[in-house]
Amino acid sequence: MVVHSDLPYPEGLAAAEILKVGATGNSGGIKELITGGGIAGLTALFSNGFKVLTGQFSMWIPFGSGITQLPLGYSTALVGAGYLIGITSGLALLTGIILAWGVMIPYFTMTGEPADGQTLQAFAQACYVEKVRLIGAGAMGVAAIWTLIKLARPVIDGLKEAIQSSRVPQEECKQHRTDTDMSVRAIAIIFVIMFASLLGTFYSLVSANNLPFAQNIAISLVGVLLAVIVGFLVAAACAYMAGLVGTSSSPISGIGILAIIISSLVIMTLCKLLGIFDMPGGEKFATATAIFTTSIVLAIACISNDNMQDLKTGFLVGATPQRQQIALLLGCLVGAIVIAPVLNLLYQAYGFLGALPRPDMNPDNALAAPQATLMTMIAQGIFSSNLAWEYIYFGIGLGVVVVIIDSLLKSQTKNLCLPPLAVGIGIYLPPSLQTPLAVGAILGYLLEKKMSSQSKETVEASKRRGTLFASGLIVGESLVGVIIAAIIAVSVSGDGSDSPLALVGDDFASTAEFLGLGVFAATLAIFYKMVRGKA
Repeated sequence: MVVHSDLPYPEGLAAAEILKVGATGNSGGIKELITGGGIAGLTALFSNGFKVLTGQFSMWIPFGSGITQLPLGYSTALVGAGYLIGITSGLALLTGIILAWGVMIPYFTMTGEPADGQTLQAFAQACYVEKVRLIGAGAMGVAAIWTLIKLARPVIDGLKEAIQSSRVPQEECKQHRTDTDMSVRAIAIIFVIMFASLLGTFYSLVSANNLPFAQNIAISLVGVLLAVIVGFLVAAACAYMAGLVGTSSSPISGIGILAIIISSLVIMTLCKLLGIFDMPGGEKFATATAIFTTSIVLAIACISNDNMQDLKTGFLVGATPQRQQIALLLGCLVGAIVIAPVLNLLYQAYGFLGALPRPDMNPDNALAAPQATLMTMIAQGIFSSNLAWEYIYFGIGLGVVVVIIDSLLKSQTKNLCLPPLAVGIGIYLPPSLQTPLAVGAILGYLLEKKMSSQSKETVEASKRRGTLFASGLIVGESLVGVIIAAIIAVSVSGDGSDSPLALVGDDFASTAEFLGLGVFAATLAIFYKMVRGKA
């Protein structure tokens, strides 16, 4: 997927371009990187830090007796990522947005009834969370399965190649260092260690409920096997999504919905066979087990997202895969050591919505954790038999239709296609994240058309300027975002404000929205001129 595919991997490409510029030691490309990084960094500081600019523009539009939203996100990093992913993925995302906010939300708000005292806007947001996102998850599920079917051959070929190379003596292998991966034996040893660690962790969770030893072993073994099998499939699907639209827009929570559904159904079947539901607290035990299984799958999904970008960067700059893989394993180990105590610290300090460690704590200060709440709601819905399956089924049907359309376009045309995963992502993720991606993709397409009449050298130079400027946008916003997050964390830990850098109050929001729109338009204009070599 890194070497033999044409997936853009926007963040990986951005990192590679920055490393190449730094390695050359000359000024070529520095201007574009610094300009892009400076604009994105300042925009992020004035929006996320000073609150002088907003991160999105939103307009509610009446639609018959219903309502819908016209959104536009201002993220410069996502514009850069959109430029890198290309027009095909950008239009597929836009198709998903139109289906969600141009068709589904108007329909649900026209045919449904808001709760007492609920505004029409709040009702539309509820419809999006409770209905449209389930449809998007169903569509992504079908698209992910279709993607895995298409990836089956290269994955199998890669495994065969790895096994065959492991049987050849090292002195006869004569592989170039850029083709050298970790040995199959080393991977197998690591896998066994990880499997045993997961099994032990799972058993410690299950055995706390005083079940018979045989049932503890059975539930632990099934849970780990389920996590490993689903995790392998999820790793491939997430790697493809990260390559298609980037890590920033990869819908981890959408994968989580699919994983929690599969885990809950399997655990529910097992618990029925073992009579767990006849015991006091049996349903809570089954729900917790399904959520724990899903947490393993989600960890795999997140790691897959990031690692694929790193491996793509390494491939583009000529790194040794084996050394990268060792470093990535160490990164996973360090992350596992650090994340657990940090999460526990946050839990003890603030608690999570609906789960406070101490009864005297103020629930208003609890961390919302919306995606975790969504996973819990779905698991509880499955075990209590009240999950809204009809929306997931509709999403599955829609996904099948999109797969058929994509296949027909590929067979009947040369350049047209409609990536099903990108359409599902467009339906599932908030439009404020997707619209800047689509804007960046369309901007790249217009620039390509504008420059197509120029010489080959001019076109190549403009493409490189665009890639470097887009890379600067991604890195600039990301770096400032990390710095602001650290400042907020220090402020909140000292009982300070969660907006310690804010220069204005909430009454400035309307002005900030239009100022943000102006800055966003100016950024696009600079981007356009930079690529054309006129800035």
